[in-house]
Amino acid sequence: MSYDPKAPNRSMEGRARGWVYRGDAVTTRTRKTSERRPQRSRYVKVQAGLLADLFNGEWEFVDPGADPAGATRFSAVDLFSGCGGMSLGMQWAGFDSVAAVEVDKDAAATYRRNFPSANVWNGRIGDIQDSDVPSLVGTRAIDVLLGGCPCQGFSIAGRRDPEDPRNALFWETIRFARLLRPQFVVLENVPGIITMQGGQVLELIRSEFSAIGYPDMTVLILEAADYGVPQYRPRAIFVANRLGVKNPYPNAVVTPEDHRSIESAIEDLAVVQRDLATNHDWTHHSPQMVERLSKVEPGGSLYDSYTDAWKRQYTGVPSMTIKENHGGSHIHYHLDRTLSAREMARLQSFPDSFFFEGRMKRAMFQIGNAVPPVLAKHIGLAVRTRLRQPEDQEVV
Repeated sequence: MSYDPKAPNRSMEGRARGWVYRGDAVTTRTRKTSERRPQRSRYVKVQAGLLADLFNGEWEFVDPGADPAGATRFSAVDLFSGCGGMSLGMQWAGFDSVAAVEVDKDAAATYRRNFPSANVWNGRIGDIQDSDVPSLVGTRAIDVLLGGCPCQGFSIAGRRDPEDPRNALFWETIRFARLLRPQFVVLENVPGIITMQGGQVLELIRSEFSAIGYPDMTVLILEAADYGVPQYRPRAIFVANRLGVKNPYPNAVVTPEDHRSIESAIEDLAVVQRDLATNHDWTHHSPQMVERLSKVEPGGSLYDSYTDAWKRQYTGVPSMTIKENHGGSHIHYHLDRTLSAREMARLQSFPDSFFFEGRMKRAMFQIGNAVPPVLAKHIGLAVRTRLRQPEDQEVV
């Protein structure tokens, strides 16, 4: 089993084969499938508003160019790092992960395993005192601060109160940016944060970063499939800098017609038995559940009242957005079982060498919450085009 997430898309022989799951064995059969379906992002209007917003105009699309083999390596710190999807992509783009902060035990263990040179803080970010930061990041100047803090429960009412528990994680991001003074700040979140509370959350984020020396923070919605990820996954990407330059975003590298299909990434795993050593493990289904799954058609869900989970994947297009969904991950496009953790990881563009610690559902939780590394790589390559060596930096 081998997978290179950075390899070009290739059509695969046997794409039309049908596989039926029976316990840990597979047999062939025919399934009526919708090979293609139109894909329209629900965030088209939101993105159009961002592109037209005069207060969101200090950005530009750039061509990142070739991989930075042998080029200067820059440094990054990853807050709310999860298992390390953002850090891995940035590593491919020429950034060394100096430190990461993650409260989840299994995700922190995964990060340590895959980034042995990084200093990982496994605990609440609020427990890190200002005086602890130098020992966490060392003496190296930090070029980019990465973050993806949860936004659930965010309160505008407590916007000026750093002690408000609903806002605590956002204020920690502000605190670390103020302490580390990176050249760039890159934040990732769900697109819904842009319109949260009528846009007041977006206003707060911009104003508070401006107050600490990062004016003109911008946000755009990037579709992971446009960058070679075999999955539809729009993400809100915030960028800010203290160098007085426009915030760079990567040009798309794949047209919608050439998006990588789900089967181009995982079809070879259809005949591979469970293997915990490679995270190729999935939910154990009873014969009754297998029978129920067999009746779910592409795009349909096992449940009428909970249609965002247990959905049958389509073929011929990228996968639906990968989520953990409390054990209800999406159904394989041909097999009558849910996707395995390794299949989910591939659809997120993780290489097979990246191992996830913890039990199967905990691995799925980490994968579903991760930033696709290939998307992060292109963001990192774009940011590289505007970074400066310490002696050349100009502070705004």
